[in-house]
Amino acid sequence: MVQANKTVVEEFVFMAFTDSHQIQIFIFSFFLLTYITCIIGNLAIIVVVKLEPSLHNPMYFFISVFSVLEIMFASVTVPKLLAILIAHNNTISFVGCFTQMCFFGSLGVTECHLLMMMAFDRHVAINNPLRYPTIMTQKVCIGLAIFPWVFGFSSVIIQVVLTAQLEYCGPNSVDHYFCDFAPIQSLACSDPSISIMSTSYAAIVDIIIPFLIIIGFYVCIIITVSKIKSNDGKKKAFSTCSSHLIVASLFYGTAMIVYAKSKASFYDKYLTFIYTAFTPTINPVIYTFRNRDVKEAFSNLVNRVVL
Repeated sequence: MVQANKTVVEEFVFMAFTDSHQIQIFIFSFFLLTYITCIIGNLAIIVVVKLEPSLHNPMYFFISVFSVLEIMFASVTVPKLLAILIAHNNTISFVGCFTQMCFFGSLGVTECHLLMMMAFDRHVAINNPLRYPTIMTQKVCIGLAIFPWVFGFSSVIIQVVLTAQLEYCGPNSVDHYFCDFAPIQSLACSDPSISIMSTSYAAIVDIIIPFLIIIGFYVCIIITVSKIKSNDGKKKAFSTCSSHLIVASLFYGTAMIVYAKSKASFYDKYLTFIYTAFTPTINPVIYTFRNRDVKEAFSNLVNRVVL
């Protein structure tokens, strides 16, 4: 298709990990195992929280919602990567590219704000334990769980539209395994400065500010816990927060490195794998192996099924 003497790009070609031909089978096997583990692990948490009455409280409600989000987040990018590696299906249509970008960006922003809501839940539980049941009612929890989804999908639309309206006349090779903002913006023939500015601004609002708020919550938590005289009390208080803190640190750490800069780099596709596939895979492990309540719930559920 020719327009104004310039070829308009109708599809993009992912370079992914095609520079590693000799170990592509190994890479495919690794990503496939990671994805399957992610799905099974997060589904297990959803099922256990749903079926085990002892886990019917705000903290585990948010964890189950987070597990649903993690499955969706990984599913936006990893299946296409597997198709690239095993079937060499490394093209995506123009519309398909920006659809993937929209869902990936929206789910990523949703995760940023859902992690913030989970930190708020822990803040209330530790700093206002007596008022916790009256503050974190079912209605409030549902509202706090819905807000990140609404905000995530509404805020990313503007960035996607600004990026899609840029002129793409070639080349169309994307040094990534999915359509992310910076790699696509770098292919534009027209000036992408407004699109890049909107993405950078969004990174501040959607990544850095929630991260700073989470830090603020945990500073308050640490101050409160430090005043507890009993070592067992301190240990119990920290154990309810440590899993969430590890998950948030992994996600925000890599996300800020990738999005808190204006230009794409060669290492972005490796860093994004950490929070798009690796983190969703190890999150169930972090939440189960470090949590006595979840381990007991798993054990009770298995005993009921066996008996």
